Amino acid sequence: MRRTGTTRRGALLAAGATAGGLLTACSGGDDGGADDPGSAAAVRAEKALRVRSTRTSRELLRQYDAVLELHPDQATRLTPLRDSVALHVTALSPPPPEKDGSGKPKPSPSESASASASPDGAPVGDVGGAGPTPFVPADPGKAVRELAAAERRGADAHAEALVHAPPELARLLASLAASGAAHSYLLTKGSSS
Repeated sequence: MRRTGTTRRGALLAAGATAGGLLTACSGGDDGGADDPGSAAAVRAEKALRVRSTRTSRELLRQYDAVLELHPDQATRLTPLRDSVALHVTALSPPPPEKDGSGKPKPSPSESASASASPDGAPVGDVGGAGPTPFVPADPGKAVRELAAAERRGADAHAEALVHAPPELARLLASLAASGAAHSYLLTKGSSS
């Protein structure tokens, strides 16, 4: 019997193709004067993109945590996806400060407390940290469907941001957008029962 509809392989291929197309589109180099990756404007723009993208992933992580708290019976299904989103937050965190010849961090006048990193690599300050606990429906199926919708919104936000990102960050955002699309598919696949 032949399967109809969306398959996991089809969804992953589509997500990869979309991410690849967006990545190719962002390589034009027309970003309004911030072409030099070392310029102050380019550094500020990249930092702002990282902060927004980190906030998006942190909000998604908080939603996973809220769903898992209310529906612990979904842990087997949701924990691997939640752990992946936690890794996204870590990957998006601003890089550690550059070090001078003595191994001490170079002071940077433009660095703000909201985007600096703690010694363990976790972002410090409000990069989208604590906020109100997301609403979670009492029905586990509906909670998972809303989580899938949040994954789609996150994937869309990362895909939008990558168009304005420098190449290295654009590759990361494309990967996160594809991952979010795959997570959304995996969450929707089993929620219809």
